[in-house]
Amino acid sequence: MDTYLPYALLAMGAYALVSPLMRVATTGPDAVPSDVAVVVSNTLLICMAVAVLAYTGQGFTEHLASPKILHVLAAGVFLGIGILALYRSLALGPVSVVTPIFAMFLVFSSVIGFLLLGESFTARKALGIAFAAASVYLVSGA
Repeated sequence: MDTYLPYALLAMGAYALVSPLMRVATTGPDAVPSDVAVVVSNTLLICMAVAVLAYTGQGFTEHLASPKILHVLAAGVFLGIGILALYRSLALGPVSVVTPIFAMFLVFSSVIGFLLLGESFTARKALGIAFAAASVYLVSGA
């Protein structure tokens, strides 16, 4: 098994729980406002990431001078926009519709990988993307 696969599977499993938990947290009696939920959950994320850095002995400050830090900052801006919008949409709409629409980022990220990053594009991958888009359309009830 490729070394990235266990992490990808763990990410998939963990992310599968985010939307339902946030939907429960941000709706009904005693609901936590979606923007507060973003701050709390992402503060925990920062604490966990710092713990991983400390545990693995990775440096931090020396990477801040990397020319690629601009890519990290841009990704952070888009991540922030995406998470704020996801949590707000979960507070307003059903998980069964919001999550599949949100999941279309997988299709768009794949296309960006092909078009801008020079990743291989095959008929099989094209069919997979088409099925992914069709499934999101069907599941979301759009």
